[in-house]
Amino acid sequence: MSELTATPAAHGHDRKHTISILVENKFGAFNRIAGLFAAKGYNIDSLTVGPTEDDEISRMTIVTRGDDSVIEQIMKQLNKVINTVKVTDLTYESFVERDLALIKVQTKTDTRSEIMQIAEIFRAKIIDISPRTVTVEAIGSEQKVDAIIKMLKPFGIKELARTGRVALKREFQGEVN
Repeated sequence: MSELTATPAAHGHDRKHTISILVENKFGAFNRIAGLFAAKGYNIDSLTVGPTEDDEISRMTIVTRGDDSVIEQIMKQLNKVINTVKVTDLTYESFVERDLALIKVQTKTDTRSEIMQIAEIFRAKIIDISPRTVTVEAIGSEQKVDAIIKMLKPFGIKELARTGRVALKREFQGEVN
């Protein structure tokens, strides 16, 4: 095989894309965007929406999968949606991302310290505790959150709530002198 063989991360392959959408805070704007994905049969891996620095604008972060031609179609369709201000595919940009999970884990006296050690290793926080459960707050990349969930699963996860990815384009990309 040649050293130039494409990897899954190369352009054109079916991969996860992080799309950032700035949308006016108008009635129905969120539904129009989510409806576009449903109508076209595009899957959404995660979707977050929240306020921005401008009270009139919300930011939606959508993680979806597809090759470049599918994503190009999604981008074109999103740009046509009423109340859309700006659509950016962050996938090939430098960006920062975070995911948050609240994980309620079953515990006994003899497993509590081990659960707390796992939380400490992942720089997660214990945010609630009861005689039978510990609730852990994990913040980080999707991979980090997936990893702590896998580590806690053997103890018995009673409940799990996850935000999905939030992301912003990284502005500084050079060296500091």
